[in-house]
Amino acid sequence: MEQKLSASAPIGVFDSGVGGLTVAREIMRQTPNEKIIYFGDTARVPYGSKSKETVTRFSRQIVRFLQTHEVKTIVVACNTASAYALEDLEKEIDIPIIGVVKPGAKAAAQATRNGKIGVIATEATIGSRIYSEYIKKIHPEVTIYGKACPLFVPLVEEGLWEDPVTDEIAKRYLGELIDIDIDTLILGCTHYPLIRSTVARVMGEKVTLVNPAYETARELRSLLEEKGLLNEAPGKLGENKYQFFVSDGAEKFKTFANSIIKYGILSAKVIDIEQY
Repeated sequence: MEQKLSASAPIGVFDSGVGGLTVAREIMRQTPNEKIIYFGDTARVPYGSKSKETVTRFSRQIVRFLQTHEVKTIVVACNTASAYALEDLEKEIDIPIIGVVKPGAKAAAQATRNGKIGVIATEATIGSRIYSEYIKKIHPEVTIYGKACPLFVPLVEEGLWEDPVTDEIAKRYLGELIDIDIDTLILGCTHYPLIRSTVARVMGEKVTLVNPAYETARELRSLLEEKGLLNEAPGKLGENKYQFFVSDGAEKFKTFANSIIKYGILSAKVIDIEQY
């Protein structure tokens, strides 16, 4: 039985750490009246090298935590968790839940002209072949080239967004995709939009970059409108619209979050996620 959901209830957003903040930022931009409860699993990051079972167990715990805040919908702002856990979660909960993979796959399938699409992501996302699966359903003739770029995440988390080191690594990773002559590239990890300009520079202007964070926020807005759950009322003065929770390292998270989201993150609270 579907529970009665309220348009003024918050949206739950979760990620293995800080990458999902790029998704939260897009939701804030595209649906400015929405409240957000964000959880970053900073104690157990990264998810990209963990098994499907482990990622699914972690995701279930986080969903249980978010449900204690009576969220009206959940966004899995992590490509690995979207690849590994989303299908199970959809069956288990009675509120709408979306991931970041389908919206990105859809946008890429629509954008390609020569049928050659590249995906850069973590090893788990590439290994799951989830982007290929979704894209092939929409556009069976395309060829998808996956490339794991494990060093991008630590570079982003160190704040080296515009740095010669990042340029150098990007050239090494992306060289083979340039040689293949792809015309569309999916930034298949939520950290990657933060080095979008570096990737764009290396790939050149003929390549369309798809940012699943942007596409997911668009899809979320449509979903809320369709279900009559879009919050039309602006927040009350002094109301804490955005709440952030982590499983470890609140200070570090807060510093990083403030560099991405310009809405002044006052605090991030540590919770024991293992209790859920």
